[in-house]
Amino acid sequence: MAKHENFTADRVAKFVCQPGKQQSIYWDGKTPGLGLRVTAAGNRSYIFEAWLNGKSLRVTIGDPRSWTLGDAQEKARSLRVLTDQGIDPRRQEKDKQAQEAAKTLQVEREGLTVGDVWPVYLEARKPKWSERHYRDHVRLSAAGGRQRLRSDSVTVSGALYPMLSVRLVDLDADCIASWLDKESTVRPTSAAQSYRLLRAFIRWLAGEKSYAGLVPDGAYSGQKVREAVPTNRAKEEDSLQREQLPLWFDAVRKIGNSVISAYLQGLLITGARREELAGLKWEDVDFQWRSLTIRDKVEGTRTIPLTPYLASLLSMLPRRNQWVFSSPTAEDGKIAEPRIAHVAALKAAGLPHITLHGLRRSFGTLCEWVEMPSGISAQIMGHKPSALAEKHYRRRPLDLLRKWHDKIEAWLLEQAGIKFDAAEQGQGLRVVKY
Repeated sequence: MAKHENFTADRVAKFVCQPGKQQSIYWDGKTPGLGLRVTAAGNRSYIFEAWLNGKSLRVTIGDPRSWTLGDAQEKARSLRVLTDQGIDPRRQEKDKQAQEAAKTLQVEREGLTVGDVWPVYLEARKPKWSERHYRDHVRLSAAGGRQRLRSDSVTVSGALYPMLSVRLVDLDADCIASWLDKESTVRPTSAAQSYRLLRAFIRWLAGEKSYAGLVPDGAYSGQKVREAVPTNRAKEEDSLQREQLPLWFDAVRKIGNSVISAYLQGLLITGARREELAGLKWEDVDFQWRSLTIRDKVEGTRTIPLTPYLASLLSMLPRRNQWVFSSPTAEDGKIAEPRIAHVAALKAAGLPHITLHGLRRSFGTLCEWVEMPSGISAQIMGHKPSALAEKHYRRRPLDLLRKWHDKIEAWLLEQAGIKFDAAEQGQGLRVVKY
């Protein structure tokens, strides 16, 4: 039976491991369960031992150099109270540590700002987005202050940048509405776009275990926020009118860069999104069966007709790499910024400003002049089906799309005063002014 002695500081200091043993344990005669363990290597520690639910239980209290004898005895007595109540102190300590860890984690979570999580969000969602959509997130959240390439000025911060310093727990309706009120006065379009990006970000947070519950409910959907969001209406002039087609085609066809010229005409003739057409590869072009396979942000891919005039434009483009609209100076090898040339062409023609997306909008509008069924123009443009029948049943074959697509191209050329002979495709264009 283990020997019990009334512990004193002097006695505890003199206890040594008995010869031939790995460790020796000495028990305090005054404090039930308190012992001192001394190993052959000279390590010493106070311990507590008791029986709980028919099993031996041992807990290490600590090193005598850190624990006074009185503190160790007090700790042993408190542990004895727990075991007498049928409570395992080891489990209680683990529960306490878990609670402390949860409190620490919650404090850390509540300290997270939008800027802390924004890069994580972009990295997680980037594979799901188009290249341009990703660039919009980066641009609108940029800090600014970078030297511009083509001028002596520096870039300004994005409309979303002020929100990066806001804690997620503070991202309530008042905060968002206040931000929108400020940004809307100087850049309403960017503010509206930034709000949509922030709204998607908040929705993503709600579905992530690490961030769920941090943003207050109704942060982006309250009346105060809805009223602060700038109305984002398309400008009436951001679309080509029938009578503007001669001037537009004439100016665009005079652009010195044949790739940009063909690209801009392709946007109008196909109604494709700017990134969709810029990402067109030669393997996507079928001259024999007159089709284009476009990487669609809605359906994945869609196949549309390759109209005769557009086919002739593409056939004359240089084949530098895999991209139809290639660029020898762009980092990825494809057309990067055709907007500058388009703006210059509009100015030279005396036409109002029209965005590249406005050319897509123009296609949808001008199709009505040839009474093209809306479902056909929507399928060519890659719009989401707008009705149940369109969504589930009417996927028109390529030859039916071609009938109408060729018709709208011929009408566009007629209005522009361009006479195109399909039989001379690939042998140059013959321009005749009506």
